[in-house]
Amino acid sequence: MAGPTPSDPVPLYQKTDHWFQRATAALLGEVPCRLGCTNCCIGPFPITLLDVQTLQQGLPSLSQDQRLRIEQRAIEQTAAMEAAFPQLTHSELLDHWSDREIDRLATEFHHHPCPALEPDGRCGVYHHRPLVCRSMGIPTEDRGLAHGACEVQSFIPILRLPSTFREEGDRLLQEEAAALDALRLATGSAGEEVFLPYGFLARRRPEVLA
Repeated sequence: MAGPTPSDPVPLYQKTDHWFQRATAALLGEVPCRLGCTNCCIGPFPITLLDVQTLQQGLPSLSQDQRLRIEQRAIEQTAAMEAAFPQLTHSELLDHWSDREIDRLATEFHHHPCPALEPDGRCGVYHHRPLVCRSMGIPTEDRGLAHGACEVQSFIPILRLPSTFREEGDRLLQEEAAALDALRLATGSAGEEVFLPYGFLARRRPEVLA
């Protein structure tokens, strides 16, 4: 059987899952991520075209009703975002957006849940969720100080993650960057990121995943 192609993100996603599981164990229960906690599932954020590829691979595995519900929510959200930010009608890619512009949209639509978030708090595309969703919850560090990864986590004591996990996380980021470069080379894409809801929709413009 042939191995994964350069643009196949599956090994990277599996490595990220394994890293998160081990990092969570190393933090001795300080990571509050549990079924039903949806704090990080509300509000749009950028995902990579690797994530778009993975979401599009996962959607066909859902029941038709579930897939249609998710896609309809994504259609409604992207329509609202495009009405407020018309530049999205010309290109979904965020590579030329400033951090300030991205933050402004995220703030304006902070109440919009992920299109795949189910009423019971489950992720409808859990096995095909983006990389950022797989790593969210691990405390970050800035100048040697640990900080909670979300509002929920910021209210509990934070243990410092061992440096070996930080180094492994950095290597995973490097692998992601290399995989994105390979994908851009293979597809001729003009960018790397879109807002989350666009990942649930079949590509509409060749510049996204040409």
